[in-house]
Amino acid sequence: MIAVNRKPSAAPAREPTYSISELAHEFALTTRAIRFYEDEGMLAPERRGRARVYRERERVRLKLILRGKRLGLSLSEIRELLDLYEVGRNERAQLAKFVDVLVDRRARLLQQKEDIDAVLAEIDGVERECRRRLKEEGARRGPPARAVAAPGAPRALPRKAD
Repeated sequence: MIAVNRKPSAAPAREPTYSISELAHEFALTTRAIRFYEDEGMLAPERRGRARVYRERERVRLKLILRGKRLGLSLSEIRELLDLYEVGRNERAQLAKFVDVLVDRRARLLQQKEDIDAVLAEIDGVERECRRRLKEEGARRGPPARAVAAPGAPRALPRKAD
């Protein structure tokens, strides 16, 4: 077999690009939401005339923004994490900061859960007390009195017990 020297392709593989509509569809967002993140400085697409051209960097940033929102992070917390990565591409610093943010978020959520559990317990107690009092009130009154109908008057239908 004869070896053939081939030159590597001089043209690098083209990075995929996305329109605002394509990203909106992919992430189930409105184009307005994506423009909001641009206005906030979290996304910076290229401009070709009036058209926005998003590269993989913007797609990944949008994915990270949405993940941060799902985790309940504020936009400023998300921006800080994104900016940390951009400054020096220091993944270790970004990960350490992300762990700090997650620990804080977990603590806030656990406190909210504790508060919700306390409110639910109070609701249970008040509901039990109301039901007990309704039952007592019904027992004290006895069955409802029946009115005696005048001769020839139509009879009323019996009431259903509650």
